[in-house]
Amino acid sequence: MHFSDSLARGVASTGPGTLHARTVTGGIKVPPRTGLTVRFGRGERPDVDLGVGVDDLRVSRRHGQLTFRRRQWWLTNTGQQLLRLPRGRMVHGSSEPVPLAPGYTPLFVRGSGFREHLVELYVTGHDDQGPVSRRRADTVAPDRWPMDDDERLLLVVLGQRYLLCEEDPRPLSHGRAAEQLRYLRSEESWSGRKVEYRIEAVRRRLHGTGFPTR
Repeated sequence: MHFSDSLARGVASTGPGTLHARTVTGGIKVPPRTGLTVRFGRGERPDVDLGVGVDDLRVSRRHGQLTFRRRQWWLTNTGQQLLRLPRGRMVHGSSEPVPLAPGYTPLFVRGSGFREHLVELYVTGHDDQGPVSRRRADTVAPDRWPMDDDERLLLVVLGQRYLLCEEDPRPLSHGRAAEQLRYLRSEESWSGRKVEYRIEAVRRRLHGTGFPTR
């Protein structure tokens, strides 16, 4: 059953499993009804229910779809370009359908050049009624981890290319980091082996605290 057919029958729901989908061109709210399919892509209605990448010829007219079955929404790539999910997971035309978990899921459609088109997905859980506006709420502070001055300096030297927002950054090698540390702290003896040892000690200490050590 196509989503447009469901709308024509007056189906509506805000209970668990309701799908909220949004792009820069609009948004829809879809009830959790078995067999219901929502299509998205560059095309127009009735071919798609949600437009995405409407000015990008690399985006297929029907690029993907979400189907409700077995109490979940399942994502399928029906286009020619990849779909990207969180944690770098890629979905292509030969991939098995991917189930959406309750809550928020950003989905990126590959386009021309470096373009990626965002489709924001939200599946209502049992304890909520969909996305809630929090415009006046206090901003959640970023996570912070205790480090001494030496550890902080060591991490800044190793990760300076990330801090400088360079394109495709990489950490400095342990040997190169030791050279810079000897220049900055000429009174101390630094070697690549010592840098490696100190980094591993920091990793072990922060393990289990929520710090992304891998």
